[in-house]
Amino acid sequence: MCKEVIMRIWHKIRLLFSPNRESYLCYYDILGFMPRNLELYKQALRHKSMIKELKGKPHNERMEFLGDAIIDAVVADMCYEYFIDEREGFLTSTRSKIVQRASLDKLAVQLGLDKLVSFTGVNRMTQNNHINGNALEAFVGAIYLDRGYAHCKRFIIERMIRPYIDLDEMSKKVVNFKSLLIEWSQKRRMALSYELIRESKDSKGVPVFYTEVQIEEIPVGSGEGNSKKVSQQHAAKAALERIKGDASLLQEFIIKRDARLSNSPE
Repeated sequence: MCKEVIMRIWHKIRLLFSPNRESYLCYYDILGFMPRNLELYKQALRHKSMIKELKGKPHNERMEFLGDAIIDAVVADMCYEYFIDEREGFLTSTRSKIVQRASLDKLAVQLGLDKLVSFTGVNRMTQNNHINGNALEAFVGAIYLDRGYAHCKRFIIERMIRPYIDLDEMSKKVVNFKSLLIEWSQKRRMALSYELIRESKDSKGVPVFYTEVQIEEIPVGSGEGNSKKVSQQHAAKAALERIKGDASLLQEFIIKRDARLSNSPE
């Protein structure tokens, strides 16, 4: 009998005598496997608003960072294998649609995590809070710490993606690059602005607008279009592509953000 089977049997036997067996079963229903370190999953569902009530216990913010990276990697791998004839731009766009905050918020509810998240003094439904989606990221981080990458990949594909997301339909969904950039900047507390830098008319007299995106007052992308909204979308797309391809740029943002926040009144 292989070691993995023996360990699985051992964990089930231990569960019968555990005072936390109801919690284990609750997480088992979501995970599809038995957690080893139950405390990791409990931490993943503690929002930072609970910091006073936690009395020194850790909240889920660090796990959220970890789970975010793992989900991104697994979804990228899944898209690469599924859309075998598509180019990088298509794959990047499809991945972005799956891992964007609104999608993760919805998946968290579908999995039932919203009923387990602990938070206080925060309206869960307020725009940009994304408590449920953040908890889902942290939950994946907990899986990684508890059982490793292989279990994370299986959970993301078999529990998150396949039951709830049609990859072909998702790939056809229109991307709102401006919303994605706003989401990216808010999560990192970055100052974001759109500047109309020029307005003209083409040879047929149709207005053309030129917009520049600035993050922490650093120009990161520009775009043009026959309306301000279209030019902003194109500028946001260019900004996202540049951010992805230039790791040093993020460090510039962080330095300027930290300086801005340190000079802000309490």
